[in-house]
Amino acid sequence: MEQHNLSSTVTEFLLLGLTQSPELQRCLFVVFFIVYVTTWFGNFTIITIVITDHRLHTPMYFLLANLAFLDVSDSSVTVPKLLLDLLSQPTAISFNECILQMFFFHFFAGAAILVFVLLAIDRYVAIHQPLRYLTIMNQSVCVWLVAGAWLGGFAHSIAQIGLVLHLPFCGPNVLDNFFCDVPQVIKLACTDTYLVELLMVSNSGMLVIILFIVLLVSYTVILVRIKKHVTEGKRKALSTCGTQITVVCLQFIPSIFIYARPFRKFPLDKLASVFFTAITPMLNSMIYTLRNAEMKMAIRRLMKRILFSGRKL
Repeated sequence: MEQHNLSSTVTEFLLLGLTQSPELQRCLFVVFFIVYVTTWFGNFTIITIVITDHRLHTPMYFLLANLAFLDVSDSSVTVPKLLLDLLSQPTAISFNECILQMFFFHFFAGAAILVFVLLAIDRYVAIHQPLRYLTIMNQSVCVWLVAGAWLGGFAHSIAQIGLVLHLPFCGPNVLDNFFCDVPQVIKLACTDTYLVELLMVSNSGMLVIILFIVLLVSYTVILVRIKKHVTEGKRKALSTCGTQITVVCLQFIPSIFIYARPFRKFPLDKLASVFFTAITPMLNSMIYTLRNAEMKMAIRRLMKRILFSGRKL
């Protein structure tokens, strides 16, 4: 496929993908298909269990179910296109589809990052105000907090897309990536993008860094409180916070690497993109199910109900 000349308006972008080797493409297709299926299975297992098990009708698991939905949604924005492109050539995406992919990717990712903040708030209230926990984090408050996270993700995405749409695209149309993302797309604009890059870094990079620092400080305060003042259920509280810190690091560190620096190409860019678009959503669900005793017990109860109902039939 030839690139558009400098006098034309770009109507589509050519994605170079992860590799140009047909043999490696087939291997990667199998790998990412397994990753994507595992992501769906793991996250919808969390959602199903939280909905069906009344013992998990608590603020923390309500937030985890929302995070699971956001993870599978964010993964579904990029991975299906990646799987399709690994099987077919050429790997083109229209301009409008590219804009939509960027919008939904940053919408779901932005909302998910804010849900991580809500999970930290939830743990802070649970540890510092255990007797008033359910009063403070009641159902109405949780719904409004999650709605605020979704609205925040929407505002973040609109800001990103609004800046991109003001740029003229009239020349090169090759993206060295497997999906459309802001850092690569703005580099193809037919104008100086220095100011736009600064605005993008401030909107994405600085926001991610600030929230990451806030979360690390918050969990440090929570862990200190647990070790000094919590006696009953200390092991469970430490395990819950440890799990959430692990997931936060998996989500934020690759995002910081991509968005918190000037948009220059680095050798590990694709690896970082693969990690937080495909691998992290899968690992989140595995960590929350395999390291969470309550979740594992709920899975056993669900399996027993299924087996018991099957025997009755």
